[in-house]
Amino acid sequence: MPRLSAFFSAGFRPMFLSAALWAVLSMWLWIAYWTGMIDWAPAWDALDWHVHELLFGYGSAVLCGFLLTAIPNWTGRPAISGALLALLWGFWGLGRVVVTLDLGVSAMVVAVIDVGFLAVVSVLAARELVLSGNQRNFPVAGMVGLIALANAGFHWDVAQDAGAAWGIGTRLGLGLLIMLISLIGGRIIPAFTTNWLKQRGAQTLPVQFNGYDKLVLVGSAVSLLGWGLWPDPHALLGWVLIAVGLAHLWRLSRWCGLSTLAEPLIVALHLFYAFVPLGFVLTGLAQIWPEISQIAGIHAWSAGAIGGMTLIVMTRASLGHSGLPLKAGKTEVFFLLAILLSAFARTLSALDIAPTAMLHGSATLWMLGFALFVLRFARVMVTARG
Repeated sequence: MPRLSAFFSAGFRPMFLSAALWAVLSMWLWIAYWTGMIDWAPAWDALDWHVHELLFGYGSAVLCGFLLTAIPNWTGRPAISGALLALLWGFWGLGRVVVTLDLGVSAMVVAVIDVGFLAVVSVLAARELVLSGNQRNFPVAGMVGLIALANAGFHWDVAQDAGAAWGIGTRLGLGLLIMLISLIGGRIIPAFTTNWLKQRGAQTLPVQFNGYDKLVLVGSAVSLLGWGLWPDPHALLGWVLIAVGLAHLWRLSRWCGLSTLAEPLIVALHLFYAFVPLGFVLTGLAQIWPEISQIAGIHAWSAGAIGGMTLIVMTRASLGHSGLPLKAGKTEVFFLLAILLSAFARTLSALDIAPTAMLHGSATLWMLGFALFVLRFARVMVTARG
């Protein structure tokens, strides 16, 4: 079957398409349950499920697709494809089933299936890096393994009925994903921007990854670890988070984002990365002033930084690795703008600015944006590269 063969020829094809589809379906299911449209008895508390599936369900599929696509470029080794890729994809899908439907499966079995997927991805990634001697990207594979451990912590909180949606697994998992975005974004954004500006003869170019970036990453790791392990608000932690957020903002300002307004696939990287410092600042402010909801910073990170950055990376990879021009058409512009507005609306809702309207608008734009990605790339994913 040529289409099935093409679908499992590269990791980005099944994983990115499934991630986007799940982003739509899981949000619809959450909204339908929340508004009483459906009578659904999930395996977990509904809020725990919602947080888990957008963080570890959607996030793990994107991570897998990204790693399986990037590692051959990093190592020069053959890409994981065919039957092994199909098994990984089925493993991820099985995880979505057992955490979404109450099938009477024991909590241990559910945890092994769901956590096991990322653990396997981490081991496969580490194996490829070790065999190729590529030490530069060991931290990426290591962080994927740590995200698997955070997911295990989430399952532990669920089993203990300890409010997993706000538990240590959630906070550490979110922090690790923000660290990955900070690390990978700090490499690809200035690199892609530099390439685009050089093609146009620009003289002022982005500052590439240097000692300042390393310092920001260390500050990010320390502050996120403190936030993850320290659930109660603390003013000192708040000021540290704000300082790190401002450091990220300065970092972003060095990448010449204002010079890329003519190319949506470049400027979107800058716009979505801006949610990283916004999340740090809002989370820090919530530590200092209880009147500010911590949900604002969490959604700036989750909907904006994670949702947006993963979408633009999936878009660029899906175009480039399918042999299509690396240029945004009207559909790409529309779905990137939809997710950008969705993230802003969800953050404003958490700040109690027209909360109901913003919340419904955010959910609608989120589903619309990812649905358009699915419609744009579904055919591409089952077509052999031209």
